[in-house]
Amino acid sequence: MTEPGADFKTVTDLVAGLLAGVDDEQLAASTPCGEYRVGQVVNHFLGLTLAFTAAARGERGPYNDAPPETPAPTPPADWRARLAEQLDTLAAAWAEPTAWEGDATAGGVTFPAAIMGLVGLNEVAIHGWDLAKATGQAYDLDPATVEILTAFVAQDADDQEARDGIYAPPVDPAPDATPQDRLIALTGRDPSWSR
Repeated sequence: MTEPGADFKTVTDLVAGLLAGVDDEQLAASTPCGEYRVGQVVNHFLGLTLAFTAAARGERGPYNDAPPETPAPTPPADWRARLAEQLDTLAAAWAEPTAWEGDATAGGVTFPAAIMGLVGLNEVAIHGWDLAKATGQAYDLDPATVEILTAFVAQDADDQEARDGIYAPPVDPAPDATPQDRLIALTGRDPSWSR
């Protein structure tokens, strides 16, 4: 069963609300996500939404059996409509109680579904923040999601070997940092990052 408050729909709706605010000229802009440009974050979203939807449904195949590749810099012309639809489908898939039972595979890795669901939720939430920051848009995760993901990401905060390939080392947040900023800092991103 889902963790109390692990609501994909709240997060996917928040991310979908950003899409119209991304200008095509911004697709080459830098983001807080390492070397990824905005277009690469979009393409990563297009892939991860398919992968984690398949994971929720207990499916195996091309969307989730292989590790993700470095995203191409330019998304398809219809990326806004496609991503909005895939975000809705992802939320619906994880709204099914059975999605959180047994095992699930994404990115070529199999975990208990209850963990894989949190991995997927974290991917959407944090890359949504990347997209918002890179395109100058507001982004406020709901407190329940922030609390759940902070506990999830903090589990490996002191084990960089376990974080390699996923997160940079945690950043020290400001003393007056918000709970969301503390979550972002745990993922190795600078909460004060700006374009």
